[in-house]
Amino acid sequence: MPQDFIYVKGAREHNLKNVEITIPRDKLVVITGVSGSGKSSLAFDTIYAEGQRRYVESLSAYARQFLGRMDKPDVDYIEGLSPAISIDQKGVSHNPRSTVGTVTEIYDYLRLLFARVGMPHCPKCGRPVERQTITQIVDAIMNLDEGSRITLMAPKIRRKKGEHKDVFENARQSGFVRVRVNGEILMLEDLGGLELDRKKWHYIELVVDRLIVRPDTELSRVAESVETALREGEGVVEAHVEGGETLVFSEQFACTKCNTSLPEIEPRTFSFNSPHGACSDCTGLGFKLALDPNLIISNKDLSLSQGAIAPWTRGGPSSGWYISLMESVAKANGFS
Repeated sequence: MPQDFIYVKGAREHNLKNVEITIPRDKLVVITGVSGSGKSSLAFDTIYAEGQRRYVESLSAYARQFLGRMDKPDVDYIEGLSPAISIDQKGVSHNPRSTVGTVTEIYDYLRLLFARVGMPHCPKCGRPVERQTITQIVDAIMNLDEGSRITLMAPKIRRKKGEHKDVFENARQSGFVRVRVNGEILMLEDLGGLELDRKKWHYIELVVDRLIVRPDTELSRVAESVETALREGEGVVEAHVEGGETLVFSEQFACTKCNTSLPEIEPRTFSFNSPHGACSDCTGLGFKLALDPNLIISNKDLSLSQGAIAPWTRGGPSSGWYISLMESVAKANGFS
């Protein structure tokens, strides 16, 4: 069972004087002290050096020949170590795109790992998001309990206001016989007098097929119905189990509950250096430039002409231009 601390006993590397210390794991730990007190000797030359040495020794003989021999630090005993990463404070770039991941060169491997084995989830409801093929959808339907009565439907309207008369007319022209309107299955030929409240939310699905799960059910028929439902439902098909739940399948990378489409995950999705994966607000830098009103108007007791807006009163050839611009705006808008 992993320990929750690192125990160092008898550390004598460089200027350390037989130090014994317990450091919590999985925490942000800061080692402080005056210059020459042994901070770097403990962190880099003892703990990191021993963690790296043990990691190298766990590799094969073939791999070790390329890494060279690492000496054991002057310490009696260290317990609870894991493979360690060390970043010298003097060598870190001030470029905001330089991170622990890029400096240690594990960033590309992490992007590849997330892209290949990651399971995306809907940012709104948290449900897993995945695409399904027609074969997978048919298998899922046929794996339901024998005797289950299934209604295959293609969703056309999802929580939208309006009368949606065009949906019914297009369904008739396409040869459909039934629709489900707000949870109730109706015959299209009986909808002549149906008037939906255009101010309320509505749900409309086309009934593509009705079937019973049996060993002798023709898979070709089910596959054809699923394909039709996917085409009419823009990549989404609903399988309503009589007396049970409604299963929703999608051949698109989208959340069928929230109707939220997501881009298919790939390595560049997790790169802040790529427009495809970078945050749209900060463009991958981790910070945004913004105006602070308290810095712009440092003294609220001053008028504009007295220098209330600090950047306009710092002198230079542009100050007069700001003043003339301010006077023109005041004259055009009728204030002094």
